[in-house]
Amino acid sequence: MTTTPSNPTIVLIAGHWLGAWAWDEVLEHLDTDRTRASAITLPGLDGNDSGRAAKTLDDQASAIRDIIAQHGDQPVVLVAHSGANAPVSMILDRYPELVARVIWVDSGPVADGSVFAPDFPAELEDMPLPSFDDLGQQASLDGLSAEALERFRALAVPEPAPVLRQPVELVNAARHGVPTTLVCCSISGEQVQELVQAGQPMFAEVANYSHVDFVDLPTGHWPMWSRPRDLAEVISSAVSDTI
Repeated sequence: MTTTPSNPTIVLIAGHWLGAWAWDEVLEHLDTDRTRASAITLPGLDGNDSGRAAKTLDDQASAIRDIIAQHGDQPVVLVAHSGANAPVSMILDRYPELVARVIWVDSGPVADGSVFAPDFPAELEDMPLPSFDDLGQQASLDGLSAEALERFRALAVPEPAPVLRQPVELVNAARHGVPTTLVCCSISGEQVQELVQAGQPMFAEVANYSHVDFVDLPTGHWPMWSRPRDLAEVISSAVSDTI
């Protein structure tokens, strides 16, 4: 059984193209008297790293593991936004005892064998942030101000091709026992549950988890910018349920 410290550490991990900077506004609103929170930049998403385009999902999972070790291997709360779901799913598989709760932000756990972009062209070493017209066809930009979009464009780092092409390998059913919260933004919790029941590939893995809460936070795919205070409150509430 996982034991949880009275003030668990929260580790915030953003999705594709994003670093720790993406969580700045959320961190301002988290109740740091009751929790310790930090955001990390995954390997491959540091624009100053000359070797970043070669980084893999294994490198990203290892970086998350290192952060947990820095906190004395006490169980942490992982907050995974969007494409961070792959390395976080790997951590749940490898070290379920080190995760007190996982909070998926407009995202969810991936299944064994999942590949984000299996047909990503072999000649490309990374994927830059698309135009917002193209991106908006893939994920909702609702709630984002012109200033937020400008910052997104300025700070985004191309996503490494190995991260996009690598299959996720999961073997440990113990991951399904980790308490789980899905923060539903661009589609409602009711819709997500319908997709889970229908076995829709993006959400089918959720059905295997034994303790799942669905929380609605209506906005676009990047609630850390469109509703940062509300997202911080959702995270704090989920952590309170973990203690």
